[in-house]
Amino acid sequence: MMTARVPGPDSGENRVLPMPDLTYTPEVAAETAHLYDRVKHVVPPVEWPFHAPYVAAINRLKKERDAVILAHNYQTPEIYNCVADVVGDSLQLAKLAARSTARIIVQGGVHFMAETSKLLNPDKMVLIPDLKAGCSLASSITGADIRRLREAYPGVPVVAYVNTSAEVKAEVDICCTSANAVQVVESLGVDRVLFVPDQYLAKYVASKTKVQIISWHGACEVHERFTGEELRRYREADPSIRIIAHPECPPDVIAEADFTGSTAGMIDYATSQKGGKVLLVTECSMADNVAASARDVEFVRPCNLCPHMKRITLPKILDSLLTLQHRVEIPEELAVRARRSVERMINLQN
Repeated sequence: MMTARVPGPDSGENRVLPMPDLTYTPEVAAETAHLYDRVKHVVPPVEWPFHAPYVAAINRLKKERDAVILAHNYQTPEIYNCVADVVGDSLQLAKLAARSTARIIVQGGVHFMAETSKLLNPDKMVLIPDLKAGCSLASSITGADIRRLREAYPGVPVVAYVNTSAEVKAEVDICCTSANAVQVVESLGVDRVLFVPDQYLAKYVASKTKVQIISWHGACEVHERFTGEELRRYREADPSIRIIAHPECPPDVIAEADFTGSTAGMIDYATSQKGGKVLLVTECSMADNVAASARDVEFVRPCNLCPHMKRITLPKILDSLLTLQHRVEIPEELAVRARRSVERMINLQN
């Protein structure tokens, strides 16, 4: 038996737990068969004997640790469908986790998401399985950048997409998601706002409101790689295809789409296309996860992977539960200010 190690005392609730046996046995196969049934359309049979021992071990360990696992829509199907307790976009995950009585939150997503979970669940232990799971969009702007923007545009309120660090959230007036961005902007009752950091989401919001939008130059490295020309080729090959895009995509992509909306809106639209063919213009694991449940829809996958999301794996989730690493901590003074901008958005929706 191997033993995982973690700094600090090995006792009580923070004790180190032994590494479980990860052999694919008939017992493990039987224990996980109902879970494989969820993903068999997107996970090949040859892969399941590798995944199944981790799935079984993680699901047992969650109970022992009193932990809940959050999985973003861009997590791989074996995580999203087989070990996650809560699934959704970044804000949905944090809000739903706050309703849980679990002592520990394991974030199946990138670092800013783990920070948001910690902001809304300050008394819980929040773990991220890989500290290098970052985000190109979140890293495109800093708290210092916000302060410089305020100097350049005195009195203009700042709206931050929730895909930002706690440092940025602490400097802005209110956060938003792709689903409520227009509502948030218009709720401020002003003629113009600074909108950070996604330039394409800012352009989309500007097309839906009379409020003047002053944007930042950030972008999601997954969504900005799509092009309108690429989508036209798909439609030329099959005119019946329905194209669904996220508003983080460039304008020429949105112009080619049949539907543009938030992650939740994309999922709802895709699953409504009974017997049709759908192209989801987003991270390709999301298409896998939707396809796992919408089996009567044919999904075409242009497949841009998020390298940061893919740092989260079943072995790393298991190790995180065994070692209680890596813990997400936010200095209290920063957390108070960052929490305020997130809660202002949440209260707007309620």
